[in-house]
Amino acid sequence: MPPARTVLVPGRGEFFLRDTGGDGPAVMLLHGWMASADLNWCGAYADLVNAGYRVLAIDHRGHGRGLRPLVRFRLADCAADAAAVLRRLDLAPALVAGYSMGGAIAQLVARDHTDVVSGLVLSGTAAHWQDPQTRRAWRAMGLMGLWLSLAPRASWRLGFKRVGIPENERTAWLQSEMMRHSASDLAEAGRELGRFDSRPWLGSIAVPAAVVVTTRDEAVPVYKQRELAAACSAQVFEAPIRHLEIVNRASDYNPPLLAALEAVSRVKDARAA
Repeated sequence: MPPARTVLVPGRGEFFLRDTGGDGPAVMLLHGWMASADLNWCGAYADLVNAGYRVLAIDHRGHGRGLRPLVRFRLADCAADAAAVLRRLDLAPALVAGYSMGGAIAQLVARDHTDVVSGLVLSGTAAHWQDPQTRRAWRAMGLMGLWLSLAPRASWRLGFKRVGIPENERTAWLQSEMMRHSASDLAEAGRELGRFDSRPWLGSIAVPAAVVVTTRDEAVPVYKQRELAAACSAQVFEAPIRHLEIVNRASDYNPPLLAALEAVSRVKDARAA
């Protein structure tokens, strides 16, 4: 893993951050729901560094080693956290890449904190989760939170089994990372995703954008990913993976991710010229 650091933002808190250092272009990675920076992005760290980027990856509040403030989980607060860290490190504006829930957070960063974003890469995500089937799933979040609170180890073991992840020495690390999460924050994060809808304002985002479509995605329908790209006039790149294969099929995912980052960087540089 890249070096870890704690970034203190006065008045906001202490943030766990992976930071490779260096003087390359900074890219802030925003992870998905029920993940952490490492769970989501460990397969991409090395390729991004080898491509010359300074890689930053934050744990969102309630996830992994993220903040545990005594307030309800809100996507807008996660966006403000990421923006505050970039300002604190004097790295703004930076490239911002978000996967799944991190893609929703990245959209909010671009809307609410325009000074910290030079380019936006969204992947495995959507502009909304308002369809009836998904909204019904979000209603079960309270039960999920209670279950995780009462029996976290058994809950994660069952969850791994249901998605086909074997229990062995390698996946023990995955389970230990998952058990760092706050059960109540995970449940509220699910409800927040059910409320998220960027369609009214997505077209007003002015930074260069690209979308990496996960073309075998069973969690975020491909048509929603393409609708997102059309709504923000984003360049489209394709990764032939399922939603949870971002790490174990990194060789298929990382090339389009790198191409997307390069594309938004070129647009940024052309505008600056």
